[in-house]
Amino acid sequence: MKQAPLTPKRWRRVEYQWLADLGTFEHDPVELIGGQLIVAEPKGSDHAAAVDMAYVALLSAIPPGWTVRGQNPVALDDESAPEPDLAVVRGSPADFRYAHPTRPALVIEVAESSLAFDRVTKGSLYARAGIRDYWIVNLIDRVVEVYRDPGPDLTAPFGWRYSSVERFHPAESVSLLDVPAAPLAVAALLP
Repeated sequence: MKQAPLTPKRWRRVEYQWLADLGTFEHDPVELIGGQLIVAEPKGSDHAAAVDMAYVALLSAIPPGWTVRGQNPVALDDESAPEPDLAVVRGSPADFRYAHPTRPALVIEVAESSLAFDRVTKGSLYARAGIRDYWIVNLIDRVVEVYRDPGPDLTAPFGWRYSSVERFHPAESVSLLDVPAAPLAVAALLP
C-alpha cells in the first residue's frame, strides 16, 4: 500500500484568529501568510529602533483621521493575516476593536535577516491584496525601498508583484501615496 504524499495544513484566517483569541500563540511570534503559520524573525535592537523611529516619524506626518498600527494583524484575505512592523490605516484605534483593518494605505516592514522574504513573499502577498504603497526599511543597505503599482505576475509567489521599485537614501525624503501627509526624511526611518 502506497502512502499519499504528506501535505501541510492550510489555515484560514478565521481559524487562525480563533486560535489567537484563545491565546494559543500568546508566546509565539507567528503570523498567517498565504495559509501557513510563519515564525517571525527575532527583533534585534537595530530593528526595534527602526520600528520606533518610523512610528514617531509617521505620527508626526499624518493628519487626523489616520492611525499608525505597530506590529498588529492586517486581515488581507481568507488565508492571510500578516503583522507588518507598521501600517497606516484610515480611522482611530477604537475602530479596530472587533476586526483588523483590511486595506492599509501604507505597509512598512523593517528588514535585516528577513530582507529576501519581505521583498519576494510579503511583497507578492501585499501586491495581491492591492496594497498600493509598500515600504521596506532595509537595514542592510541603509535605504528605504518603496514598492508601488501592484499587478499580476504568475512567476511571483502569490501571482502578483510590484512593477515600480525605488530606493531612497538617507539624504532624501519619501511621500506617502494615499495619505495627505508631509514627506518623511529617510534618515528619520533609519537608526
